Amino acid sequence: MKISVNVRQSVWMVMAGLGFWMTACTKDPSVTPQSPVSGTPAKADQSVNNWILENMRAVYYWNDKMPANPDTMLAVAPFFYSLLYDYNNRANPERDRFSWIQESAADLKASLSGEQKTTGLEVKYFLRSAGSTEVVIKVLYVLPGSPAYKAGLKRGDIITTINGQKLTTGNYASLTNNPTTFNYGLAKLESDKIVDTEVVKTVTAEVFQQNPVFLDSIYAIGGKTIGYLVYNQFIPGPNGSTTPTYDQKLEQIFSKFKARGVNELVLDLRYNPGGYVSSSVKLASMIAKGVDNTKTFYRTEYNKDVMAELQSQNQTAQLTTRFQTKAQNIGGNLSRVFVLTTGGTASASELIINGLRPFMPVITIGETTYGKNVGSITISDKTGKIKWGMQPIVFKSFNAQNQSDYSTGFTPTIIKNEPLALKPLGDLEEEYLNAAVAQIVGNGTARISADQGPQLPAIGSSVERRAGGSNMFDDRNPLNW
Repeated sequence: MKISVNVRQSVWMVMAGLGFWMTACTKDPSVTPQSPVSGTPAKADQSVNNWILENMRAVYYWNDKMPANPDTMLAVAPFFYSLLYDYNNRANPERDRFSWIQESAADLKASLSGEQKTTGLEVKYFLRSAGSTEVVIKVLYVLPGSPAYKAGLKRGDIITTINGQKLTTGNYASLTNNPTTFNYGLAKLESDKIVDTEVVKTVTAEVFQQNPVFLDSIYAIGGKTIGYLVYNQFIPGPNGSTTPTYDQKLEQIFSKFKARGVNELVLDLRYNPGGYVSSSVKLASMIAKGVDNTKTFYRTEYNKDVMAELQSQNQTAQLTTRFQTKAQNIGGNLSRVFVLTTGGTASASELIINGLRPFMPVITIGETTYGKNVGSITISDKTGKIKWGMQPIVFKSFNAQNQSDYSTGFTPTIIKNEPLALKPLGDLEEEYLNAAVAQIVGNGTARISADQGPQLPAIGSSVERRAGGSNMFDDRNPLNW
């Protein structure tokens, strides 16, 4: 396909490194696309569809698999999803599960920088018992300073009612997303049984900026100095800021790790659905053993038209992203790295795992990761006439050994499941951290504890939804990042 002059700018946009996302970042459930239906959209929809089609034909990774004659008379969201490669075929792990579109490009960009309207809770949803229609919510973590934090909610809390209504498979989607003010009814565990209480916490959602650098600690155990980092999204800095505040915080932490002689590292990416590749390069460059700016962290592959354009302009060197030479690098003291994972560990988090593998052993503890070896860019209309924003997949990533074999996720080296009763993050008795420490210092000093408490049927989590996991709110349409 010949690339037209007026689309060439979109082609070069894929090379704007800071725009690269390997994420499944937040999507507003209110813009969940409907099943494609025929009809005559408003004129504005037609112009939006033409804009979508032009850009997708230019930069979409699977542009050769798009419909030859798509129905531009569809409403905007159904039209966009009708273009995606094998979107509804769940049997194909290589399909496009990830591209998405939002009605507001401004909201899309804000969410990618960790700013959104939220109570500050990250949660996981379970059936109250096998075969039950009742749903319970387990709080995974609470953002410091958020409305939920101020209301006294904490990791491990169990929610069984919202606004006086008992949660069920039929209502929990609307109850957890539609209100602005939430009255959370709490339960407790007694002898491994969930028991409702009369405790209610009232929280009003507000626009809030997440700080992704959640926790760091250093432990001296059994002759080892263990660095621990909980990192929940790859974001350079706050939305709208040109200062990479969060990247700088990571550098400060690794400077401290280096000064304290950290010789084992536990990187907690359980709740990290991805983010800016630029931040992943910085983090990997402070961990990997024996790297500098001459060593390959990852390389990218685009669609055949973009690849041909880069070759014709002698720009193929831009396909390789190298590590950075970082004074904070602790790789010289490390013989391996431990990464804690769940099904919400996705994209840029998996890029870290894959990019480090050629340089050091990466031991994963937890659950199989999400399986996202592709990345996207944000596309919005520069004229401002079209308000929609889209996040299409434009590249596939490979590590220094040309590996990109994780479309079904990384299977954990050590399998763990989080119990219903959760210890605080950073607590040495916390399930995942305990397992890592046991591996580091040996079973004579610490042990891998058995999974504790009841194991309820899980039906999804807010982290997996941010990561583009199967849309627990509408099984017809698996959301992607």
